[in-house]
Amino acid sequence: MIKIEMQLKKLGIRPTAMRILIFQFIEAQTSAVSLTAVENHFEKSDRTTLYRTLKTFEEKGVVHQIDDGTGIPKYALCTHEHQSKKHNDLHLHFHCLKCCNTVCLTNHQIPQITLPVNFIPENINMLVKGICDKCNNYSK
Repeated sequence: MIKIEMQLKKLGIRPTAMRILIFQFIEAQTSAVSLTAVENHFEKSDRTTLYRTLKTFEEKGVVHQIDDGTGIPKYALCTHEHQSKKHNDLHLHFHCLKCCNTVCLTNHQIPQITLPVNFIPENINMLVKGICDKCNNYSK
């Protein structure tokens, strides 16, 4: 818990008890989580507090938001060093059509994209949809 407190402080986030609990919850998940999943886990907590915590985490680079095509934003912990205030998690995301889980494929980077002059990228999201390894019935 002290490690989480120090990490949050380093990013300019006051490490309240709720923020630490939300961080631990997201860290323990094997797939990205929605605000609803966080709300369901912390059912006695104020919805606004949970939302604001996720937004603060996103702004400070603790989590990144994933658009997996479901219309419901998902959040996953960032795994890179926090060198700059503005960062991008330039890795693939995979959305399973069977179990509906969305996972970060951090070992698979998005290739470098060259844009025309005067085009400024703000966000890059590469999503692969299919059947995850847990749902795939094929066994070797």
